[in-house]
Amino acid sequence: MDKVSQYLLEHIPERSGFFTSMEQYAKVNRVPIMEPVSMNFLTQLVRIKKPKTILELGTAIGYSALRMHEAYPLTTITTIERNEKMFQIANENIRKANKSHHIRVILGDALNVIEKFIQHNETFDFIFIDAAKGHYQRFFTDVQPLLNDEGMIVCDNVLFKGYVVDEEKSDHVRLQKLAKKIRDFNDWLVTQSNFHTSIIPIGDGLSVSVKRK
Repeated sequence: MDKVSQYLLEHIPERSGFFTSMEQYAKVNRVPIMEPVSMNFLTQLVRIKKPKTILELGTAIGYSALRMHEAYPLTTITTIERNEKMFQIANENIRKANKSHHIRVILGDALNVIEKFIQHNETFDFIFIDAAKGHYQRFFTDVQPLLNDEGMIVCDNVLFKGYVVDEEKSDHVRLQKLAKKIRDFNDWLVTQSNFHTSIIPIGDGLSVSVKRK
């Protein structure tokens, strides 16, 4: 960790014991959740935007959904998870936090669920993409009909541990291919004329795209 990253980490607010226990569980069980600095930035975006409705692709253990709801308790969150074990753990964590009436977890493939949402005219003010990185462009394209005017789409891991600027950092061909897909996504994303997009170099990188009027 470089000095700037360490400095930022030292200046984020402390989390409750419930959240730190979730963080510890994720670390021990190697469940990917957002890095602390990125999570702090995401929750700040939620506070600023005050979305009535949030859609999340990639629930994992429910950590980011719960953190976003804590940031703005008037929101309702729908989050999609394809792994049944993670789905069950997330629901249990949400139940323990007494947020079952505010956070809905759907088990299934995100692309299929998105299609059903479009058919039922569901819309959201804020969409957070933290699912399979190799499909980011497809996710971003498919969720656009669900986004309300002046809505926001945030994607995590768009710098992918620095591999997007230096594929050779890894000897693994799979990681190199994934890094290229994310780099191609970033290149495509910033050219989308219907969004204002910024890539924020904190944590593992976040893209923030605001729908143009």
